[in-house]
Amino acid sequence: MRIDVRGRMDRLALMAPSIAQCALAAAVAWLAAKDLLGHARPFFAPIAVVLCIGVGLGARLRRVAELVVGVGLGVGVGDLLISQIGSGPWQVALVVALAMGVAVLLDSGSLIVLQAGSSAVLVATLLPPSGTGGLDRMVDALLGGVLGIAAVALMPADTAAIAHRHATAALDALAEALEDTAEALEKSDPELAAAALEEARGTQKAVEQFAEALQTSKEIIAISPLRRRRRRELLLRYETALTPVDHALRNTRVLARRALVAVDQGAPVPPWLPGALHDLSAAVLLLRDELPSRREPEGARSAILAVAAALPGDREGFAAGVLVAQLRSIVVDLLQATGASREEAAAALPPLSD
Repeated sequence: MRIDVRGRMDRLALMAPSIAQCALAAAVAWLAAKDLLGHARPFFAPIAVVLCIGVGLGARLRRVAELVVGVGLGVGVGDLLISQIGSGPWQVALVVALAMGVAVLLDSGSLIVLQAGSSAVLVATLLPPSGTGGLDRMVDALLGGVLGIAAVALMPADTAAIAHRHATAALDALAEALEDTAEALEKSDPELAAAALEEARGTQKAVEQFAEALQTSKEIIAISPLRRRRRRELLLRYETALTPVDHALRNTRVLARRALVAVDQGAPVPPWLPGALHDLSAAVLLLRDELPSRREPEGARSAILAVAAALPGDREGFAAGVLVAQLRSIVVDLLQATGASREEAAAALPPLSD
């Protein structure tokens, strides 16, 4: 199996700031809980930091709340029951089941349920209840969460880089799907058309990760005072592009499916259609490259408008007409991704003849 060393090193470089945040804030959380609060084994404090910051995408503030509530449930149920029924295998099973059951009733988040169960296990086995131990652990979790948020605010990750990395993945997937569909139509090859459709069907994950990256970036901006205005400006273009790119990918999946049907049935395809798809694919890559700049993506918009202007207004047969209709929809989506309104994008298309 070939390992993509360069890709993994690039990912490490991107995640390095989050890793540094986790490491430093975890050490500070341990010291604060141990030396300032006098807790003998404040392991929940650094754990809370790592869960709060993480190295992936997600809602950090929600994770902090789920962590604290989960610890509270697990420790509370564990302290209450273990002090009365003792520790053993059936006691562990009972405590974990009750803690996780209550967590599920309170909230559907996976972290709160898992944290409640793991905290109950710790109390039932390694850390039997004693005095204010339960309260100390909840305080440790809260302290770690607060310090994790502080680390994100004072050492913010590059929000534009986070958004661009995932926007690039989504746009690359779109460009590749358009290119593969164009090639399948050019060669009238059912196998290529089937492969293009299969590839297009797997693109939704890229869009979902793009959306999560934007959510994470906005969260960082909300809690970090550093360069807040500039960061918002950089993210605005990605926010503008997100929904239209999602729609373009969905329409491309329909296009790929109709292309497979047309090739399988030997239906006539307009000779200009593959070339238009090639041009549109190139425009998507241009949009990918222009989004990180502070300027409007004029090059991509001009390229998409050129595709729109070259579209004929004649109505095609049924099979070809469906393909052309999807292409027109993708053009509208991509123009919106460059910042055009839906009305402006639709007006760029030549009207269809009666």
